[in-house]
Amino acid sequence: MATATNLLLFLLCTTNLLVLLSTAAAGATTDLDIRVDLIHVDAHRNLTLLERLQRAIHRGSNRFMSLRQGSSKGIDSTGMNQSNIQSPVHTGSGEFLMNLAIGTPPLPFLAIVDTGSDLVWTQCSPCTNCFTQSSPIFDPSNSSSFSKLPCSSPLCSALPSSTCTPDCAYLYSYGDSSTTQGILGSETFTFGSDNKTVSVDKIGFGCGEDNEGNGFKQAAGLVGLGRGPLSLISQVGSSLYKQFSYCLTSIDDSDMKTSRLIFGSAAVPKNLNDSKVAVTTPMVVNDAHPSFYYLQLKGISVGGKRLRIPRSVFRLNPDGTGGLIIDSGTTMTYLEAAAYRQIRKAFIKGIGLPVADSSAVGLDLCFTSPSTAKTVEVPALTFHFHGGDLDLPGNNYFILDDSTGLFCLAMMPSSGMSILGNIQQQNFHILYDLHKNMVTFTPAQCDQL
Repeated sequence: MATATNLLLFLLCTTNLLVLLSTAAAGATTDLDIRVDLIHVDAHRNLTLLERLQRAIHRGSNRFMSLRQGSSKGIDSTGMNQSNIQSPVHTGSGEFLMNLAIGTPPLPFLAIVDTGSDLVWTQCSPCTNCFTQSSPIFDPSNSSSFSKLPCSSPLCSALPSSTCTPDCAYLYSYGDSSTTQGILGSETFTFGSDNKTVSVDKIGFGCGEDNEGNGFKQAAGLVGLGRGPLSLISQVGSSLYKQFSYCLTSIDDSDMKTSRLIFGSAAVPKNLNDSKVAVTTPMVVNDAHPSFYYLQLKGISVGGKRLRIPRSVFRLNPDGTGGLIIDSGTTMTYLEAAAYRQIRKAFIKGIGLPVADSSAVGLDLCFTSPSTAKTVEVPALTFHFHGGDLDLPGNNYFILDDSTGLFCLAMMPSSGMSILGNIQQQNFHILYDLHKNMVTFTPAQCDQL
């Protein structure tokens, strides 16, 4: 096992991603391969590097808090906007966005991609309360493929809060107090990129007529990729081999090279069966949070030395607390405080530089980079999962803000659960196989996929 790795001093770039795709309709197929190009969503914003970091930390903190939420306002049989029924709270406000199209003829719109929730939805006209979006609001009366789903539909039954009005009316709540409510419908959606698109019909979605909060204003809806029956991958999984993958380019990429989101047979990494590079670990089901992708983290090593972290620290408890999830929508990694304290101590000892004031950045542990150094040697970091050990490159856990001269650990302490964030996932081709209930990490040059 390596004991140290070189950390290139790099400029911090944003971690939000935007998906660009063509919306020309294509014929539906039996076995689908869908490739979606990703770019950082803040790439076209006039932000300093420090501002980008602070925005990422702020979003990550809000998302972490939303993951720990338990319930929110629901609806009752008399209609919407009632508070006597509790509705589970979902994450929302993910780090990635994607373009897709809805209806016949297809109407393009921008949506948040969220591996922490299930419902697919967009704003619909007539809209009683809608936020401003860059594209026209979808009017189902203009689409020949739209239909309403009855209350007897299995998807209606899968909603956390629904009622018959007589249509299947829903309310879906997110941890930042944002909500969408409307009618559950069925529609044709068009996906793709690189001038190759695929249309998939009869996807159940929320036709949102009352959408409130600040969590969605960068888009016109949301595409849930969680494990529940309402998610896109669950609905069309039989045509996509029940698998998807993504590969995120490094945040130090000043050219903003393309990242990828892939569905179907093409989602499988080329070196999937190479045990020397591929790390495969089983998903764990948490009945309290069935949409999340939980993994079994057994321990952590810093500088080749296994830290004395009790296994109970990362254990998923019977009451649904604890455990670790992998989440594309959270920037930093959050680890239970008992584990984080040991990691922090090990890096301070291993790096051997004075700890710097990190208040301007917003992270917990920072060092001042040597002014004459182009690289800094940092202790190696390994996550020991059930099934394999994941060795992380230095740029996946230390980041540099050039304006302050600080390089900082891209991790934060937490309580109640742990999250493997997207900085730690960069330049890994990560496969979610819902048929085998496995997640696989393979190193990759993500801009070359």
